[in-house]
Amino acid sequence: MGNVDYAHPSTNVENSPHRVEIPPAQPFIKTLKSSLEETFFPDDPLRPFKNQPASRKFILGFQYFFPILEWAPRYTLDFLKSDLISGITIASLAIPQGISYAKLANLPPILGLYSSFVPPLIYAMMGSSRDLAVGTVAVASLLTASMLGAEVNAAENPTLYLHLAFTATFFAGVFQASLGLLRLGFIVDFLSHATIVGFMAGAATVVCLQQLKGILGLNHFTNGTDFVSVMRSVFSQTHEWRWESGVLGCLFLFFLLTTKYFSKKKPKFFWISAMAPLTSVILGSVLVYLTHAEKHGVQVIGNLKKGINPLSFGDLVFVSPYLTTAFKTGVITGIIALAEGIAVGRSFSMFKNYHIDGNKEMIAIGMMNIAGSCTSCYLTTGPFSRSAVNYNAGCKTAMSNVIMAIAMMFTLLFLTPLFHYTPLVVLSAIIIAAMLGLIDYEAAIHLWKVDKFDFVVCMSAYIGVVFSSVQNGLVLAVAISVMRVLLFVARPRTFILGNLPNSMDYRNVDQYQSASNIPGILILEIDAPIYFANTNYLRERITRWINDEEDRIKSAGESSLQYVILDMSAVANIDTSGISMLDEVKKLVDRRGLQLALANPGGEVMKKMNKSELIEKIGQQWIYLTVAEAVAACKFMLHTTKPNPIKDQEPGDWNNV
Repeated sequence: MGNVDYAHPSTNVENSPHRVEIPPAQPFIKTLKSSLEETFFPDDPLRPFKNQPASRKFILGFQYFFPILEWAPRYTLDFLKSDLISGITIASLAIPQGISYAKLANLPPILGLYSSFVPPLIYAMMGSSRDLAVGTVAVASLLTASMLGAEVNAAENPTLYLHLAFTATFFAGVFQASLGLLRLGFIVDFLSHATIVGFMAGAATVVCLQQLKGILGLNHFTNGTDFVSVMRSVFSQTHEWRWESGVLGCLFLFFLLTTKYFSKKKPKFFWISAMAPLTSVILGSVLVYLTHAEKHGVQVIGNLKKGINPLSFGDLVFVSPYLTTAFKTGVITGIIALAEGIAVGRSFSMFKNYHIDGNKEMIAIGMMNIAGSCTSCYLTTGPFSRSAVNYNAGCKTAMSNVIMAIAMMFTLLFLTPLFHYTPLVVLSAIIIAAMLGLIDYEAAIHLWKVDKFDFVVCMSAYIGVVFSSVQNGLVLAVAISVMRVLLFVARPRTFILGNLPNSMDYRNVDQYQSASNIPGILILEIDAPIYFANTNYLRERITRWINDEEDRIKSAGESSLQYVILDMSAVANIDTSGISMLDEVKKLVDRRGLQLALANPGGEVMKKMNKSELIEKIGQQWIYLTVAEAVAACKFMLHTTKPNPIKDQEPGDWNNV
């Protein structure tokens, strides 16, 4: 066989010790139930409920939706000390970030503080991550401004715009919670790693460009988010640039980047970069107050409403013509928020070696956004920057979110007047410093080295976001990713297998240079399930492999091709179109006077081949457990029969091969 000969028992079906078996028939209901379980419950979430009394199941059910009931009874004073430090630390970051991101979304600054009060409390009860710190994020804020701003001008109709933001948040929450309850979290998986890297970098670039308005002290600015529109708006207003604002912005940006660099080099001093944004706000406010800079072109926040979140359920807009806009904005921002929140939660859970349930996270994030939409909040999730600070501060449980919410409540009740003189340029500097960390050029370089197509997906997302719009860039990247998935299905890889020296193993001849062809036998491996989308390609590709092999044999003067073996090990499933394709390949091979053999078809493939009577057409005697058995049988036939064997002839005893 190839480089060495082996002796085997008889290949006759009746005498063979092993054969490819057809799985026993299963009732349709049982098969359907099994398929649904594999699709929607791959993690077997009901395992803890098995063999439990009704009372225990009831408790477990409550703990599933409210994990706080599981960890709260075990909560200790040591945990509280750690969570207290973490909560206060992330609150100091949440205040300036919340105000900044609300301005980015063209919403009143106070909404950024509202959004760090109610949603964290909901997540602390329902979330499964110990490290996720809840709050607003720049990308979702930018998307909100871009999509809602295309329909309603925030400056001309601020009340309607605000109500649409609440409605979009409500739809985002309903969508997120529905994905979790219906176990449809795999939809988020269509945002591949390459897509997220490119999209986040593009969105960060756009956000930074948008901050030129605050840095330069401009009163009028484009509503567009693309690079060309922003640059045109900036350089068409050079006469309105405020040097005072520019100098102040550059100084604070330098301060923020310096503290971030220092904390990165010295992780134990993480609190320096965490406190830097709030420090910038305080210093900026004091500086403006003492110098009266607001009278010299430096814009300030102004009055912030005192008090905790007012109810906003009555402000939700469920009527035309804005319902579609709110729904579309909610779904798209909801998906982005889910992707970021779950990715961040899983990243930190791996560091601490615990598991988070993706579907449970979707329910928690969805419910906190539903609650937030009814209490004057806009979209929240688990931002990486805030969660990283929470993790580095040594948080132990989700109680750190509760501490942050309490600190935010105290701020809303007593401290909001202190932010009156906070310069907008400081908020712009805070946003730019945060966004620069999202431009992960090292990840893009890694994609280029490992997978050029993933790099194309990444750059497509980046270019689409920067030069078109945030939503267009996202759609383009997802479309390219889906197209790649379809190409994997529609154009599966096929290989010629050869025999490795001194072994019974058969491997891809392109990967293993020492693998040798077997004279008179062509061995092909199909490396994917066979579906209607790839049957035509596979039929044409197998025909081409046969043509190429016959041409090679003819030019080399070797013995003619007699057998074609299809290795079906990687074919996990097949549909009726695939069965028809195999039937056509069988007829094609017969017309050429060749014999088709199959190696190791799986259970689903054998079941469908049996029901379609394809096994009888191919011949049970030509279906083998391994490629080695198929090759040994074909070699025996080559030694004992004339070329072009008759279709129905069975291999005999090959002990003498």
